[in-house]
Parts: sequence; C-alpha cells; structure tokens
Amino acid sequence: MTSRFLVVLDADSTLIRNEVIELIADEAGRGAEVAAATEAAMRGEVDFAASLRSRVRELAGVPLTSFARVRARIEPTPGVRELIDGVHARGGLVGVVSGGFHEILDDIAPELGVDVWRANRLAADGGVLTGEVDGPIVDAAGKAAQLQAWAAEHGVPMSRTIAIGDGANDLLMIGAAGLGLAFNAKPTVRAQAPLVVGPVDLAQVLPLLP
Repeated sequence: MTSRFLVVLDADSTLIRNEVIELIADEAGRGAEVAAATEAAMRGEVDFAASLRSRVRELAGVPLTSFARVRARIEPTPGVRELIDGVHARGGLVGVVSGGFHEILDDIAPELGVDVWRANRLAADGGVLTGEVDGPIVDAAGKAAQLQAWAAEHGVPMSRTIAIGDGANDLLMIGAAGLGLAFNAKPTVRAQAPLVVGPVDLAQVLPLLP
C-alpha cells in the first residue's frame, strides 16, 4: 500500500510529554537517578545504547503489573491528535520510532491513531523486569533505518518524509528525512536540525505537510 507522504515521530518528549523510562524507574524508587542519565543521553553527552542498558539495569525487579500505573501517567503532547488526523486527511502515514519501550507504546500508539511503530522491549521473568533489553536496541542508526524502511515499504520517496524529534538520538533520522524538525528539543538538536518548532504544540507542524 502506497502513501502520499510519511511522518515519523520520536515518542518520549515528542509524541508524548513524558520520558517513559523515568516513569518506570519511579516504580523502583530510582526516578531521579534515571532522569539525570536520560537527560545526558538526550543531550548527546553519552552513547545512547550504553546509557539505555545502564538505565534499564535500574529497572530490575519492577513488576509488570506496575505498567498500568505508568500508562495512566502518560500525557499526549498538545496537538498530537490534530497532527495525526491532518496527516491522514492528506493521505499520509504516521510512524513512531522510539528508544523507549513497546510495553507502553503498544497501548499509546493505536490510541492516538499511529499507523506503524517500533521501540525497544524489556526482558522479564516471573512477572518482573530483569533489568535487560530484549533484542537489538533502537538507537540513532536504528531510527534512521526504520524511517527509510517504512518509506520503501509504503512507496514514499525520501523527499516526501518528515522526521520529528527532540534528542540527540533523533539527529540521524532528522538528517535522513526530506524535512527534519527539532521539536521540544535539546540545544544540540536545535542547532543541527533544518527547522525548529518552537511551541510545544504538534499542530504547529500541520502547515508544513505536503
């Protein structure tokens, strides 16, 4: 199935206001430490994959039953439903590629009308998190590759792709897209992205759609 164009968003601090790993860490009483490490990773000060593995280790022992509380705390970013509806009205496709987790995104993405999504998975055993990532990590290169794969799958030229993100691990997909947008972004991302969206309102992207 072909689409007129493709919009791919990051999840944490872009599609949603939250950083999901921090919400899960709160369940383990380690929210502050993980939040500081996440901020460093988003600024591009540390390797994303190594940082993610380190932060996920802090989640060991968190019961899977706590995910319901985490999901209840998720706040969609203002304007996200308007943007997704606008993309669909124009014949486009919406994807989300995240360094976060399927365990949360699998509920949030379809609720918001996202068409396709990919994220990391958390390993669990006996109903609790083991503190490990299950499978390859979705990092900066993984995000850019997924954007290109979805474009090819749906017959969209790269010139008709839009990538939207906030962190340093979004820069490769922002650079690969026909139009890359820094949204709610860290300084290094604002400095390198072709275009910066100022207000934290995804409806601001609507005039840029093809």
